[in-house]
Amino acid sequence: MAVIEYQHSAEDITPAQLNGFFVGWPNPPTPDVHLRLLRNSDAVMLAVDTETRQVVGFITAITDGVLAAYIPFLEVLPAYQHQGIGQTLVRRMLERLQDLYMIDLLCDTDIQSFYEPLGMYRAVGMCARNFARQSGQ
Repeated sequence: MAVIEYQHSAEDITPAQLNGFFVGWPNPPTPDVHLRLLRNSDAVMLAVDTETRQVVGFITAITDGVLAAYIPFLEVLPAYQHQGIGQTLVRRMLERLQDLYMIDLLCDTDIQSFYEPLGMYRAVGMCARNFARQSGQ
């Protein structure tokens, strides 16, 4: 099993360390766009394989810093799933945002049970998507 280190900055990350994410997206962001996404987020937590130096998981949050935060992304590379990396990323992000009143995210109903043991509960939400901009280009 790989040794994973967690870091809360993408400052020293390069696009070459961000391959394999956005699985199943018809028009995924490039590693360059992915890096911009990480660096422009208000809060980020990365899981890095200490041997390969590849980012194997990430979570981001956008916040007003007063009352609310939204977690738009949590992703772990398929080869690294089911090792507790996603749970660790969520726990660390929730800890980082613990002084806020509300922390929200949207997810498909089939993965809501992943978040419940981490202290989150089911809610109803709405969203809009502009699929022509899915790649961030």
